[in-house]
Amino acid sequence: MSKQSSTADSRESTGAAHSHWPQLFERALVIDDRRRHGLSNRGERAVNIAGGVLMLAFAIGWVWSFANARTLSAAVPAGTARTLATALTSSNAPSTAYLTEAALLAITDRILGPARGTSGKLRATFQAEPGAIPTDTAREAIRYERGGEVATAPKGAGIWRVLIAFGNAMRPVSNYNVIALTPFSAKKNGRVGLYYIGNWPTERGAAGPSKAPSGAYAPPAGFIEVTRENKDTKVSEHFKLADFLTHDQPNVWPKYLVLQQKLVDKLELVLSDLQSHGHDISGVTVMSGFRTPQYNAGGGNTGGRANLSRHMYGDASDIFIDSNHDGQMDDLNHDGKVSIDDSRVIEAAVDRVEKAHPEFIGGAGVYTAASGHGPFIHIDTRGYRARWMGTSGG
Repeated sequence: MSKQSSTADSRESTGAAHSHWPQLFERALVIDDRRRHGLSNRGERAVNIAGGVLMLAFAIGWVWSFANARTLSAAVPAGTARTLATALTSSNAPSTAYLTEAALLAITDRILGPARGTSGKLRATFQAEPGAIPTDTAREAIRYERGGEVATAPKGAGIWRVLIAFGNAMRPVSNYNVIALTPFSAKKNGRVGLYYIGNWPTERGAAGPSKAPSGAYAPPAGFIEVTRENKDTKVSEHFKLADFLTHDQPNVWPKYLVLQQKLVDKLELVLSDLQSHGHDISGVTVMSGFRTPQYNAGGGNTGGRANLSRHMYGDASDIFIDSNHDGQMDDLNHDGKVSIDDSRVIEAAVDRVEKAHPEFIGGAGVYTAASGHGPFIHIDTRGYRARWMGTSGG
């Protein structure tokens, strides 16, 4: 057969297939008689034809939609999208406007990136004076929500959820909050509400060490109010508010906490360094975080505590790694025993972090086990390098 004849036959065959598409649909839908119990031949044929017509209708609809999509888009009024977004984010709407988790993460990473700290693991911003987190784009903005109230900036002490506003659509950020502090002026006669705090030495005119940076021993700007309901709020990937509370007045709520973001950021950097050196850091434990002045002076075991302990200023903590959950430091150096040498493994991580990030320079004191606790390490961000070894206290 010649090439010309073959081409003609092909065209004739294609045309025949196009002209007999109803038969093709019908044949495609034919089901073995053994699966059609109870249907007569006429009933089966009716079902097959109905199915073919339905498929044809869907095909025509899809083709028409694609062909006319641009024309339809141009015909939609300019305000329709805004109206829909407004309706979706209305207080009466059943849900907020839809953003995929991937899109939300991309937006929040770009907007909140700097607010996540050097470690990239902070989950809260502490603000002595409530204000909006600055953004560098007009396309998105940050909103703040507490108790159903949505605002362009936090308006009072408490924990505000962060919302990403994209046009009129809003979506909550699940792992980031703004914590507005209760002002220091709320402390009256050594108390905030029913919670007894005491007084900082510099409130009475005492001077700090001569080598301390100016202002390092000034009273804090304010307090984080911690309730039974919000105590598990994350401040970073591995730490929550409750980790840093003073160990006193167990039945008094709310409690009030002083905590510096810089400390939390440094702790996360130390954990990341340990992890990069092969250590399991999933069981990090804060043995002592913030200490109120009254507790620092007379609460618990006061042995080894400084009168101007950094714990009173929210930038110090005593930690140990307990990933096997036996209540004490893990054998980090793998010598078959738990000792102060395991605290020194963490100290080496602190040294590496401070070398890489001098802005986090501070104190690191390794401690042996004592009555009631195993070995641990004190870490702070006092602003100058200090190293020591102790036997008890913090």
